[in-house]
Amino acid sequence: MPHAYWPLFDLRIRGAMVEIRLATDEDLVALARLVSKGVHDPATMPFLKAWTDEPSPDRERGLLQWSWRQRAAWRVDEWTFNGAVVLDDEVVGVQDLRATDFGSTRVVKTGSWLGREHHGRGIGTAMRETILAFAFDGLGAETALSGGFSDNEASLNVSRKLGYEGTGRRTVTRRGADATMLDLRLDRATWTARQHPPVEVIGLEACRELFGAT
Repeated sequence: MPHAYWPLFDLRIRGAMVEIRLATDEDLVALARLVSKGVHDPATMPFLKAWTDEPSPDRERGLLQWSWRQRAAWRVDEWTFNGAVVLDDEVVGVQDLRATDFGSTRVVKTGSWLGREHHGRGIGTAMRETILAFAFDGLGAETALSGGFSDNEASLNVSRKLGYEGTGRRTVTRRGADATMLDLRLDRATWTARQHPPVEVIGLEACRELFGAT
């Protein structure tokens, strides 16, 4: 039965390889299990906030609490779509999409992670491309922003494949030391000039206003 009061739970973004949906509590438990097994090489840190350094079970509880906060704090003028990435009926990671004042700016930002056991299979590219298709073709975004540490070649390579361009670099603190963050931008013209696998979006009209995309 459709969710009359929270139609975001009915939204499905289906790409050629993965499906992305708003993470339910059941999905969050599956994601917590993935986090317990590792998201990246412990010798590296791909995140600005080193949340994966937290000991278990604080790390898993933190994931649950962060996700619940995003869901509860959703507003038309500031939202985070915390998408569970599903491959062959298995939850394998997170692909989020967030925006502030989307109705006027038409700018989105993305962030993601995959369970370490699923690295190296092309899933990272597939899930980013799928959420970008939703942003540009479904919501009508004009710009997508992203970023990555200069030593995170896996993330930067995904961005390069999809046409992002560098807009600058900045020094940030990571694990108590200076690190270089590269800022990236993808505009609508670049997105539409390239061929992309088809993406099917189910349930968007019922929740379009919640994204400020009317």
